[in-house]
Amino acid sequence: MLMPKRVKYRKAQRGRMKGTAQRGATLAFGEYGLKALEPGWVTNRQIEAARVALTRSLKRGGKVTRSLKRGGKVWIRVFPDKPVTKKPAETRMGKGKGNPEEWVAVVKPGRIIYEMQGVPEDLAREAFRTAGQKMGIATKFVMRARTL
Repeated sequence: MLMPKRVKYRKAQRGRMKGTAQRGATLAFGEYGLKALEPGWVTNRQIEAARVALTRSLKRGGKVTRSLKRGGKVWIRVFPDKPVTKKPAETRMGKGKGNPEEWVAVVKPGRIIYEMQGVPEDLAREAFRTAGQKMGIATKFVMRARTL
């Protein structure tokens, strides 16, 4: 699971997710990407589940050319660095904030979550479709603009 080695503060406030992503909104590494369409928190479990789905779909990717043997390369563009606290079940109100239970990445609309390179478009589209189902937010397949 992804989580920071250490953080400055053990508990964070919830914050707000106004507007669209200013950074991380364009493809930087690969040819294809998975872009967020709505704001939300993506947990470390969701990120890992989608990564596993992506790599699995690349491994059984069917007829891939000889130069690309095992399928392409995947980049994860988000990192869960925000702790989310939860209070125990059936606990009365008060007595302070709960303990950190999970880690989330704050994702705004337009943010690229994953990138991929070295596979045919139809395979990448299908892989990102399955990965998008693991996310708690709506996503969209994007590809780099072809320059002639």
